[in-house]
Amino acid sequence: MRTVLALDLKDDPALIAEYEQHHQRIWPEIAAHLRRHGVTGMEIYRLGTRMMMVMDTDDSIFDAAAMAAATDSDPKVRAWEELMWRFQAPTPWTPAGQKWVPMTRIFDLDAQQD
Repeated sequence: MRTVLALDLKDDPALIAEYEQHHQRIWPEIAAHLRRHGVTGMEIYRLGTRMMMVMDTDDSIFDAAAMAAATDSDPKVRAWEELMWRFQAPTPWTPAGQKWVPMTRIFDLDAQQD
């Protein structure tokens, strides 16, 4: 399944540059955590301070609640999340206590009739 999520960055060019640098080579434990929980692909795009994540998952493995619980119980993953929160900010539409929030698809070319 493909999910598209949004999150903002703090509006500080130095912090944005540092955030992007961290994503040139994420910690190996983070990549392993994502793969272990059924994330088969992930890309992050940025325009200004707005980010969009495209996440592909294997539905036979992926369970968002189980992944969140594993995140909370793994000290290395928690440390990564805490580090990333230095740079991140919720969007104006993000519910309290959340970070990445799903975006709503409003167009799909494949669904168009010729």
